[in-house]
Amino acid sequence: MSIYMKITRLNSLLITLVFLSTAVTGGLAQAARPDFNRAQTYDVQHYRIEISFNPPKKEVIGDTTVSLKPLKEGLSVVELDAVDLSFRSVTLDPAGIDLQFKTDKRKVNVTLDRSYGPSDTIAIRFKYTARPAKGVYFVKADTGRSAQIWTQGEPDEARHWFPSFDFPSDKATTEQIITAEKGETVIGNGELINKTENPNGTQTWHYKMPVPHSTYLVSFVIGKYELIQEKYKDIPVGYYVYAGKEATAKNAYDRTIDMFAVFEELTGIDYPFNKYDQTMVADFQFGGMENITATTMSDTEIFFADTGFGKNAVMDLVSHELAHSWFGNMVTCHNWAELWLNEGFATFMEAAYREKAFGRDDYQAKIRRDAAQFLVDDTVNRKRHGLFNQRASDVSSLFDNPATTYNKGGVVIHMLREQVGNENFWKGVNIYLTRHRFGSVETTDLQRAMEEVSGQDLKWFFDQWVYSISSPKIDIRKTYSARTKTLKLTVTQTQKPENLVPAAFKLPMEVEIKTAKGQKTKMIEITKRLETFSIQLDGPPTSVTFDPDEKIPLKTIRDRATRMMR
Repeated sequence: MSIYMKITRLNSLLITLVFLSTAVTGGLAQAARPDFNRAQTYDVQHYRIEISFNPPKKEVIGDTTVSLKPLKEGLSVVELDAVDLSFRSVTLDPAGIDLQFKTDKRKVNVTLDRSYGPSDTIAIRFKYTARPAKGVYFVKADTGRSAQIWTQGEPDEARHWFPSFDFPSDKATTEQIITAEKGETVIGNGELINKTENPNGTQTWHYKMPVPHSTYLVSFVIGKYELIQEKYKDIPVGYYVYAGKEATAKNAYDRTIDMFAVFEELTGIDYPFNKYDQTMVADFQFGGMENITATTMSDTEIFFADTGFGKNAVMDLVSHELAHSWFGNMVTCHNWAELWLNEGFATFMEAAYREKAFGRDDYQAKIRRDAAQFLVDDTVNRKRHGLFNQRASDVSSLFDNPATTYNKGGVVIHMLREQVGNENFWKGVNIYLTRHRFGSVETTDLQRAMEEVSGQDLKWFFDQWVYSISSPKIDIRKTYSARTKTLKLTVTQTQKPENLVPAAFKLPMEVEIKTAKGQKTKMIEITKRLETFSIQLDGPPTSVTFDPDEKIPLKTIRDRATRMMR
């Protein structure tokens, strides 16, 4: 995961495919790719986060212990991300030794009592307060619901409420000890260890997440909720909704259990965690967020499940966020330039679930809508980038172009499936997920898995669909010679080759041709800016269809009427 529906999923219902005859600004993808990985001097093992709140002041009172191991000898200073945290003390646990520290608005640098090496585990305890501008959100009560406090971590908001190495490549186990008012529910990551009544009328909830995960997936929600409980196998599945909205939960979440079964079947990997909750919140800026074992969802999006036109859109949201349990939470993008590996797969799995539940036609329709949304956006968006996002150093802009990261990402996964074949594709997915289980990945890891199972060299595929930008614009002129019974196809790629847009895409494409005597399918491979193909027929064509099975939806074709010649 990541954050889902940067633009509302309902917008995709309004997009129609536009066929363009003009070129889109673009260029050749030959520039060296920058390295977006973040250097580390230590590996965080565990975060113990103990927090309480002063809601009128929108204040967090924190007591966080960060346990870490140096990656090499001589570590004497630890730098952590910490935005506007006011530290009361920084100590070495369990000895309680005071440590010297320096802060600026974004970091805390802690000087250790001595140098440490890889055989050591260091526990640094921070006591602090914060009034976070991001990360933790305080929402006032409104008609039909209580006041709420909830988090949003992606891409780098965790640092606003606890000191951390706040980057997706570093994974650690977590526990949260959260104190809230009596009568409120606290939903956190992982297993609820215990709930304690306090003398002052508050309650403390202790959650523990034993599987390492990235900091952006750490979350909690606090408010008054009704819990609807189900099970998938031995996994508790909970739906936290406002009082009186139990029927909405049924409309929104009724396919969740089936989605578990489908995703396990397709990936060949059991759901990797110990529970799964879905919680609605107010004023959420996104459709949903796949916080590990505890997805947060916008209440306004979930309410659409009560409408006939909105139910399927909510179904896609629910399947998207659950799919992140495999693609994003278990196996995570190594850096933000690779975010498409989280979001593209989760978007594709929406369609994959539809295929299992409703059939191939429904799957194809979903892929078409995603392709159409990208193609339309690509003609007008001034902030275009490839699936590998070369603008990722500006983290604030990561979700400025969701039609690429999400919609195009999902369609490219579909095209990869078509390129290597269905059986090979799902074998490759299993290898990819198994090999990197609870780790982090880059595009090259996916490419390697798919090449292994298919025996194909897929460099060209990833170069043009992941590392390049835009899509092919094709002009096709057809001429039929009655004398030679030959159909000539003159294919011109018209996209403008600049700014990482290839001058010529490689397009292995089927052409379906019907004549009065029957039908034939011919495979052509378009590789040049301008080329001609000749196809022998048994008579004049009555129809010519390019890519009839929609194996390459990311294209715009201007298909001119056939010119007949004697």
